[in-house]
Amino acid sequence: MNYSTDQNSPSCYRKTFCTMDWWTKDLEGSSSSWPFWDEPRRSVDDLSSFDEGEIECAIALSLSEENQKGKKVIEEDNESEQSEEYQPEEDEKDVTAQLEEDELLAIAIQESLILEPPPRAGYDSGNLVPPNPLIFSSGNRICAGCNTDIGHGQFLSCIGSVWHPDCFCCTVCKLPITDYEFSVSGNRPYHKSCYRELNHPRCDVCNKFIPTNSAGLIEYRAHPFWLQKYCPSHERDGTPRCCSCERMEPRDTRYISLDDGRKLCLECLDSAIMDTHECQPLYFEIREFYEGLNMKVEQEVPLLLVERPALNEAMEGEKIAHHHLPETRGLCLSEEQTVTTVLRRPRIGAGYRFVDMITEPYRLSRRSEVTAILILFGLPRLLTGSILAHEMMHAWLRLKGYPNLRPEVEEGICQVLAHMWLDSEIYSSPGGEAASSASSSSSPTSSKKGQRSEFEKKLGKFFKHQIESDASPAYGEGFRIGNKAVLKYGLRSTLDHIKMTGTFPV
Repeated sequence: MNYSTDQNSPSCYRKTFCTMDWWTKDLEGSSSSWPFWDEPRRSVDDLSSFDEGEIECAIALSLSEENQKGKKVIEEDNESEQSEEYQPEEDEKDVTAQLEEDELLAIAIQESLILEPPPRAGYDSGNLVPPNPLIFSSGNRICAGCNTDIGHGQFLSCIGSVWHPDCFCCTVCKLPITDYEFSVSGNRPYHKSCYRELNHPRCDVCNKFIPTNSAGLIEYRAHPFWLQKYCPSHERDGTPRCCSCERMEPRDTRYISLDDGRKLCLECLDSAIMDTHECQPLYFEIREFYEGLNMKVEQEVPLLLVERPALNEAMEGEKIAHHHLPETRGLCLSEEQTVTTVLRRPRIGAGYRFVDMITEPYRLSRRSEVTAILILFGLPRLLTGSILAHEMMHAWLRLKGYPNLRPEVEEGICQVLAHMWLDSEIYSSPGGEAASSASSSSSPTSSKKGQRSEFEKKLGKFFKHQIESDASPAYGEGFRIGNKAVLKYGLRSTLDHIKMTGTFPV
């Protein structure tokens, strides 16, 4: 199956860049090096000696007038003291009001001398953005990086703050950002290259940044189970896939080449079953699994591991029509024929290829409805076992006299048994009967319950996922209908209903 993301809804990735403005502050405050908004307001302390003299003169004049008015009021009070005995309180209020008025006048004169600087020539509001007034209102600039005073000299204004040049650093590499363009994420600055390295998806096959498509969006394919991301071009450039787990071969890794053209990754190779003799313990284990379900296979059906050409040839020699996936990996035979079986496992030779594999012809005789079960060699133990459990169900149905069934019924119930066996392998506790049976394997590569690697556990879940998500009518939809029936009515009742009606119970 070809797993890829929907062409109409590609996975996309967008990037955002910002620009930063460098400002230089010098002691003279010349207009050539300062943007107009960067000149601070003038305070009383910053006034020239001339301005200070003007203010002092205005205040002195005001105070002189107040003294004169005060003296005049006192003289008038003395002259009319005897004639107007009830006026002192009223005159005192007038004097106080006059003093307050003169004070306000002096303050107004003082404030009128504190002028705003005129606009500088050449200001373009479309290109320059004034800084945050909260930062510059007091004239003190605090670096957002080290939290100390900016002082005089170079400083940087960006992301709503000011910085020492050495304090404006990349969040990833911690080095100062000196480029005109930089990236921002979550109000944190990054070098463009660092941000790309951190967030731009890389291809898991070629290890390069996944390129953009014609629309400027980053589009990639991803396996739905392994989530392996890769460039769309690798679907067309001959990049091999593992015949077991379906992962693409990375450029820095070599897959093993089988004689029949298949590729096998090293992780799947670790538990692969390579010849007929090596597969016999697994065969006995699955027979015991069927016996545990009260579905004993009475006949000793030969089990043979074969190469792909031999499997395809045997399928063509069958008179009974079979319904198979695009790549056949197992077959339950009912006709007499000669099959070439893998007698001894090959070894890995030069160029990561299997060599020295020994095969021999095997003549099948028809003694009943089933003559043999054929399984493709070189697959991991869990995949080999699930295929074997599927084909053994075909054998059981024929040996028990079930009528010819529609593809979705026969293939569906066979997939249900394969799925059940995988469940028993993945979730059963170590030390059970099946584990002790598996421990009789003479193969050094056979994995046993309780000793399975993390990858093999995940591989088993992947094989279950394949069965559950199969889109074909016979294998996929047949499994989902059959599994629903088994969960609702039980396996035995479902099988009885199939034998009587040829359909799944609903």
